[in-house]
Amino acid sequence: MNFAGDFDLKEKQILEGHTDRVWNLAWKPASGVDGIPAVLASCSGDKTVRIWEQSPATGSFQCKAVLDETHTRTVRSCAWSPSGKLLATASFDATTAIWEHVGGDYECVSTLEGHENEVKSVSWNASGSLLATCGRDKSVWIWEVLPGNEFDCVSVLQGHTQDVKMVQWHPSMDILFSCSYDNSIKIWAEDGDNDDWHCVQTLDESNSGHTSSVWALSFNSDGDKMVTCSDDLTLKIWGADIMNMQSGDGNAPWLHLCTLSGYHDRTIFSVHWSRDGIIASGAADDAIRLFVENKDGLVDGPTYQLLLKKDKAHNMDVNSVKWSSMENGRLASASDDGTIKIWELVSLPGHDKLPL
Repeated sequence: MNFAGDFDLKEKQILEGHTDRVWNLAWKPASGVDGIPAVLASCSGDKTVRIWEQSPATGSFQCKAVLDETHTRTVRSCAWSPSGKLLATASFDATTAIWEHVGGDYECVSTLEGHENEVKSVSWNASGSLLATCGRDKSVWIWEVLPGNEFDCVSVLQGHTQDVKMVQWHPSMDILFSCSYDNSIKIWAEDGDNDDWHCVQTLDESNSGHTSSVWALSFNSDGDKMVTCSDDLTLKIWGADIMNMQSGDGNAPWLHLCTLSGYHDRTIFSVHWSRDGIIASGAADDAIRLFVENKDGLVDGPTYQLLLKKDKAHNMDVNSVKWSSMENGRLASASDDGTIKIWELVSLPGHDKLPL
């Protein structure tokens, strides 16, 4: 893919309604395509989740539902199941709620309890059969999704020494990744012999990892590269031999490929890799940065270059950046300023249209 030329991140809409900082965003799978309106979920310090839907007529997003009166503290993370049927929300009230779209309403159909305190993140695996949560109690929980909206905890993973900031399943395999205030990323896999989950690799300072809290991670569409972001003001790219992993060796090691530094001057809270290869980052410097792989010379492995920088993307910290999985070039961002913004990546006049 050729990203020659100049690009701009064009602000399309500001979504207002949350009364506190907005922590996290999730695009509903299979929405925004084939005549199905795009749907975005957002969660906030105001204890609510909002569901936004794009109007086919105007192209603008409107709030269709407010999910409230369930969580009693900040809602920190939200994630749609792969089918889009369920929405999981993780809260500082120590619970994870499961919501189902029934008729025109969203109903809380299950509440997962077990974490000692704040739940920080929730993630579904590719098939929707497993759910992972993590929290300030330093633990990672794996839940099996059973019929009738039942969830059974199959493993509690103790390995991190501090607050676990995020859990994320690999896009095609049942391998779980977690990142933490302890400066590390841990990779968890199931032991084929006894169905027990265990840590198969730790990425930390000893293998070119981060030197401060790791806030988020994201995979490229092939699942053979991962990007992580940190309080150390860097983004790091990691790679693994995907063929080895798919042949049953879930322990194919992840190796550090390169580090992107000097692009943000405060903590990088969020990173997301689009399906067409663009990395977006959002940080406490109120800015969004976009990066693409530099295809020029692959002598020393891959390198990445800045595609564009959007200073003052928000009035305060950018907590979440998420590319639409369906519509290339559409990005959503969420901030401490209480707003969500919808952006479109466009090529500037005089250049060819973005080759998507």
